[in-house]
Amino acid sequence: MAAIPSAFKVMAQNIPWLEQTWRWFGPQDPIPLQHIRQAGATGVVTALHHIPNGTVWSVEEIRRRKEEIERAGLRWSVVESVPVHEDIKQAKGDCERYLANYAQSLRNLATCGIKVVCYNFMPLLDWTRTDLAWTLPDGAEALRFDAIEAAVFDLHILKREGAEKSHSPDVIAKAEKLHQRLSTNHLEKLTQTILLGLPGTVEDMTIEEFRAALNQYKEIDSAQLRKNHAAFLRHVVPVAEECGASLCIHPDDPPFSIFGLPRIASTATDLDAILAAVDSPANGITFCSGSLGAHPDNDLPAIFRRVAPRVHFLHLRNVLREANGSFHEAEHLGGSTDMAALMLAIVEELYHRAASGNNTPLPMRPDHGHRMLGDLQHKFYAGYSAIGRLRGLAELRGLELGIRHMLGRK
Repeated sequence: MAAIPSAFKVMAQNIPWLEQTWRWFGPQDPIPLQHIRQAGATGVVTALHHIPNGTVWSVEEIRRRKEEIERAGLRWSVVESVPVHEDIKQAKGDCERYLANYAQSLRNLATCGIKVVCYNFMPLLDWTRTDLAWTLPDGAEALRFDAIEAAVFDLHILKREGAEKSHSPDVIAKAEKLHQRLSTNHLEKLTQTILLGLPGTVEDMTIEEFRAALNQYKEIDSAQLRKNHAAFLRHVVPVAEECGASLCIHPDDPPFSIFGLPRIASTATDLDAILAAVDSPANGITFCSGSLGAHPDNDLPAIFRRVAPRVHFLHLRNVLREANGSFHEAEHLGGSTDMAALMLAIVEELYHRAASGNNTPLPMRPDHGHRMLGDLQHKFYAGYSAIGRLRGLAELRGLELGIRHMLGRK
């Protein structure tokens, strides 16, 4: 084995690395903590999913989970997520109480030494897909968002009032033809997939419940949702500052309106507005290359460099976009995003941070791996199988090492 160049040794000693982390859904997760260590991760990204949205996370509950992680030789690096209650997003009802509860959860987490908190401000739904097991040419399975199937759901299953205004005539015509061809079982599966309750979000909704929830957003457009988010930030960012904590919003997924719901975190302009709403290092970004990468106008390396000082957490994954707005989860180093160019921008940011005296590792996790190999015989949370994420983590680890080596030689 060739010796590592001395320049790289010096660089490696002084420049922080990405902290390799892994999302874990708690004791009920089919992937045990021991396997996460074997994957090479040192940090865990998790939440107290058993606590209802809007309820304060007690110090006792936080410590219990933290100690469980540390007994496995890992650390609780990032909270994903402390969910934002719908009353906060809509600025109504018990909004003030839920804001107070959120602030107290931040204090309690900081008391336990957990200070990076990822959250999202997407109305009603977390990430949305139309197929959770789309078969790739190699036989592996991936998550997929099919724009025409989403229109079928919107127009023919949900039958949302005014849905026709959200789709082009071409999409409406294709959705009509597809709806006529799809079986009852396929339509039922499509409905269940879209309304899936993910860990840490709401429970599965029925069509009737979803319609009723959508009605609550009839008078809330993107401008109003942005105002509501700014009010949330004005309340919780000062608390994060007091605690030495960092909040980091996750981009919209997908990064465009679906089912008439507003979006506020889909583009570079959106991220600029969020950071400007409360100009504080504690108000930051979870940079998700998959969510932002599904928008054809987003230049990910450029956007990263634009917001880099306020990026507190990375989700690295790739999607392959199609012309009609559809996309599926690609290999971590494949897809529509140049992951090498993005990783170069990330490593350069680590250099900048080190130059200013900040040697804190930046947490990163591989996201939404393919279901492949032996994992095809087992059940996992959609997008969170073991081997696909292990492959992604290994590839990203090697990519970072290669870029750092290259820069070190220069």
